[in-house]
Amino acid sequence: MHANRVRWGVLALALAASLVGTSACASTDEPAAKDSDKDEFVVGYSQSNNAEPYRAQLNIQLKYFMKKYPKLKLLPITDAQQDSGKQVSQVQNFITNNVDVLIVSPNESAPLTAPVKKACEKKIPVIILDRTVNTDCYSSFIGGDNVEAGRKAGELAAKELPDGGNVVVLQGILSNQPQIDRLKGFEEGIKANPKIKIIKKREAKWLKPDATKIMNQWLAQGLDIDLVYAENDPMALGAYQAAAGKGKEKDIELIGTDGLAIPDGGIRAVQQGKLTGTFIYPTGAEEAAKAANDLVTGKKVEKKQTLPIEAVTKDNAAELYEKYDFSGKE
Repeated sequence: MHANRVRWGVLALALAASLVGTSACASTDEPAAKDSDKDEFVVGYSQSNNAEPYRAQLNIQLKYFMKKYPKLKLLPITDAQQDSGKQVSQVQNFITNNVDVLIVSPNESAPLTAPVKKACEKKIPVIILDRTVNTDCYSSFIGGDNVEAGRKAGELAAKELPDGGNVVVLQGILSNQPQIDRLKGFEEGIKANPKIKIIKKREAKWLKPDATKIMNQWLAQGLDIDLVYAENDPMALGAYQAAAGKGKEKDIELIGTDGLAIPDGGIRAVQQGKLTGTFIYPTGAEEAAKAANDLVTGKKVEKKQTLPIEAVTKDNAAELYEKYDFSGKE
């Protein structure tokens, strides 16, 4: 009998703890109550890294769109430098300083889950931007569908290689959710043509120099490569640089993702014929700024905002570059 009472006591305590956790997480399903009469609301943004052009462009756009809301004050954007431990510390610092809204672009999902839950417990509205965490304890997730981006790239590869061929894949950081999702989507997309074979996959960490080095190694090994799928445009352009160095840029198709309207970005590269195609993965900066303003003024925000993926071809590259060019808007 005594043992049974102990077991039931332990179960009761576990159930009570789970209910407390559930209650804390449920609190951010609706915007936290805010004093909308305040003159200023402080927003903290934790960026996974500033090294990737996509991330740098996201920062520029977020600053631009935040200025449209006079009551929002965006603190200096923190740079985790692809270091999850550093990002956890930076997010905890925002929580300690009790920001009015927290925006996080996680470097990795798992390590950032606990600090996001902590913000939730402190009733700080959290916007997850671009990369997911392993909890729904936030106010809004804003981002594109990485599986869809990869699938569209795979479908383009299947179209470009109607008779089949050898494909190599340049991957981002292997533990990053966008990498996992884009690879999954790409593998689904090429299933339309069973003659297409992925002969090599390597982690290039989203970075152009790493991709150039890996592509040079593959070419030095004499690999017969018909098409390169790079999970972002800098890696695609790194592969192009390596191929051009060997005089093979006309022989190999290159597909990227991100589609930034910057001079050395994917849209211009398609326009110049360096890349076969890319896909615009929207930054979500405009939507994040609006969501932050809605949260502090007590308006309801969508729990999940999935942004559309847009294909960039040689036919529409010039038009899309003009549409998304942010130069001079900092």
